[in-house]
Amino acid sequence: MPPKAALSAEIAELIELFKSIGLTQSKAAEAAKSPKSASTLKDIIQKHGLIEKNLEEKQAVLLATLAVQGAKLGDVERGYAVDAILDGRLKSTDQVSAAVKYLEAHPLPIDQSDFDKSCGVGKSFTITPADIAAQVSSYISSAAVSGWANLGAVIGGLKNSPELRWANPLEVKNAVETAFTERFGTKETAKSKGKEPKKEPASKPAQKSEGSNATASTSRSVFTEGFLGHLHKVGENPQIHPHLREAHVKATGGLVHTRFPPEPNGFLHIGHSKAIFVNFGYAAHHNGRCYLRFDDTNPEAEEARYFESILESVRWLGFEPWKITYSSDYFDQLHELAVDLIKRDKGYICHCTAEEIFANRGGEERGPRKACAHRSRPISESLEEFEKMRTGHYKPGEAILRMKQDLESGNTMMWDLVAYRVLNAPHHRTHDKWKIYPTYDFTHCLCDSFENITHSLCTTEFIASRESYEWLCDALEVYKPKQSEYGRLNLTGTIMSKRKILQLVKEGHVLDWDDPRLYTLIALRRRGVPPGAIISFVSGLGISTAASNIQTIRFEQAVRQYLEGSAPRLLMVLKPLKVTIENLPEDYLFWLEKPLHPKVPELGTSKVPFTRTIYIDADDFRLEDSPDYFRLAPGKTVGLFQAPHPITCTSYKTDPVTGQVTELICRLENEGPAATKKPKAFIQWVAEHAPSGSPVRVDETRIFHQLFKSDNPAAAVPDFTADINPHSLDIIKGALVEVGFWQLAKKAYNDAKKESKARTEKALKETAEASASSPIETASHENDDTPKATSEQLVGLECIRFQGLRVAYFAVDRESKLGCLNEPDSVEPDRREGDKLVLNRIVSLKEDSGKAA
Repeated sequence: MPPKAALSAEIAELIELFKSIGLTQSKAAEAAKSPKSASTLKDIIQKHGLIEKNLEEKQAVLLATLAVQGAKLGDVERGYAVDAILDGRLKSTDQVSAAVKYLEAHPLPIDQSDFDKSCGVGKSFTITPADIAAQVSSYISSAAVSGWANLGAVIGGLKNSPELRWANPLEVKNAVETAFTERFGTKETAKSKGKEPKKEPASKPAQKSEGSNATASTSRSVFTEGFLGHLHKVGENPQIHPHLREAHVKATGGLVHTRFPPEPNGFLHIGHSKAIFVNFGYAAHHNGRCYLRFDDTNPEAEEARYFESILESVRWLGFEPWKITYSSDYFDQLHELAVDLIKRDKGYICHCTAEEIFANRGGEERGPRKACAHRSRPISESLEEFEKMRTGHYKPGEAILRMKQDLESGNTMMWDLVAYRVLNAPHHRTHDKWKIYPTYDFTHCLCDSFENITHSLCTTEFIASRESYEWLCDALEVYKPKQSEYGRLNLTGTIMSKRKILQLVKEGHVLDWDDPRLYTLIALRRRGVPPGAIISFVSGLGISTAASNIQTIRFEQAVRQYLEGSAPRLLMVLKPLKVTIENLPEDYLFWLEKPLHPKVPELGTSKVPFTRTIYIDADDFRLEDSPDYFRLAPGKTVGLFQAPHPITCTSYKTDPVTGQVTELICRLENEGPAATKKPKAFIQWVAEHAPSGSPVRVDETRIFHQLFKSDNPAAAVPDFTADINPHSLDIIKGALVEVGFWQLAKKAYNDAKKESKARTEKALKETAEASASSPIETASHENDDTPKATSEQLVGLECIRFQGLRVAYFAVDRESKLGCLNEPDSVEPDRREGDKLVLNRIVSLKEDSGKAA
């Protein structure tokens, strides 16, 4: 058997083994992908006889998680964790992660009481809302909390406290906001009651110095020409009954209504930026409204951090939702319509297995389709069975509600799709109210209908779903939105699959989901890519029905062009080489005032010292000269950027052991013919001047390269990890930047904070106005746990960007600690004790012919 075939057979065997303990086909295949974790899971199954234990799927998922995270544990420690999963003490992946960390850090024998305490055993189900409220009240009373400005710090402190480590994060956040309202009043009470500002559409992109005003200039033509320019007008989409159209037009007031409906089961990536731009931008262009609707119908995969990150990313890109809603807002209405669907004989309860459904749809041979035995059951029987599903009579997989569509259709999306399934999982908002949850195919079109969406804009992979979308609305005789599809955005040379990124994180190939080598939005933000550059890139591609398959180098070129006209320029040397100017006195000091950008005077200037001791980049000196080399060499003259005179190298010093050049002795050409002769090349430099803090020393400069070697990592054998570039990150320690960095950093950070605060306050006001004046009623719910991206969250150190002259574009990484940023403007910014400065390269510069030589 060929090696590749043997490998495939081995993986197939592992998948069947993993399915035998309760994993689904997809999860079993995922578990079999990594040889190391697959081997560990196989060992766990065999040693603990798990095949005969008839496990629930959730327990099987936890065991698979243990195999990935606990691969380094000894047999005894791993066995202890397995037992804790089997006896129900460990019920979540977070608890399994905590258990692995505990077992790695504590020697045998294991203290069960301490283990249970560290892993939150039982706590997730014993911490009541009253307990949380009591902890919140105690924390606020003991801490120096003065008002709403401390909200983020209080929430963070409570989430990290031992008492609430395992509490529901959203419940903690709600309890804190309730306590703040009781103590300090609502946020609005602190605002002045000045003249009412002119109202603007809430979904209009915020004006940002970072340049993410999405509807200006080039974007305008995107919304008036091509695909988006030919969309229907409000009310022109046909309805099954005339009164549905009339009610829709009245409810919308003739305004465009769109929505961005992400699933909160992961972080957004660069592809989502196109969907955000299309939905928010189209609504803004037409003075309409755009919802942010979380499609939270799968509680097993949803986490609080994803909700918060999605909202933060939308606002970071410069957009503000008109309303933030959830599919779960409509669970009661969706259930009522599901009952109505059955009563209309358009739905039925099916007990077929996944394998039986696949076979009835034609199987592997794609043969004739046939109805299952349950399709013709009486309406009354399906109603009874659906109620049994709702009350928890059935386990997952034992019963589903299917739509009675058209099995003879050539469209697979009309083959009796699943509308409801049983999930024994608590929901982050409805808690344990529901044992059944609607599917995407049932939920999506009906939520669009509830919210009177005028333009349901999605990508072309949903073309086949359009028929099912319209069928369900007409079957229930509700308003039918018009779905229109555009081509999605794909970047080649990277991956955007959540499952694959998670594998990269778990296996240590990248730092985290925000590793700057990835193309998640939080990764691009950390890397320092301006949000305006992303919007400009997407807008420049245009919107059509064709998919945009773009190389990453083209994206980087768009970022480079954006930064070219907006990033200040500072003197910087990556690999410092000391230069002593022999004809200057020891105490020589000359201050230079230089523009931060030669073509953008609005960016201002910076002052830098010029002294006897300076540093140049080691790459700008060589011992052997050549006719095509124009930088520094023994006996050669070179110019210094912005400095009044060039320098000539007269001698050099070397390390006696390595022979490496350690210092250059140069002469400042400030007299004679050489002083007026223009040098053939100029190099960057920084001066040594301790009183002014010059130069600024960089603890780490991170140079990121492409994470993968090819344009198609998915084609690598045996999997995409084989295509990983082992040299995708270079870390340079000890780079130097001109002292003007501190003033620039403080100004950039403070400006961003002010703008973000203004945007956040405006968003809160417009959201309140939207809720008060909207003619569209959304479903009520007991707990308002809408994620709130605060102004503090929206401002990160990555807003401090600059071009290192002749080096690259850089941004400050979030791991940095810059004490001067939080001090009053009257205090001169400089390095503080305990500070740490880490820079990320955003993109390189254009090819430098001088350096190439």
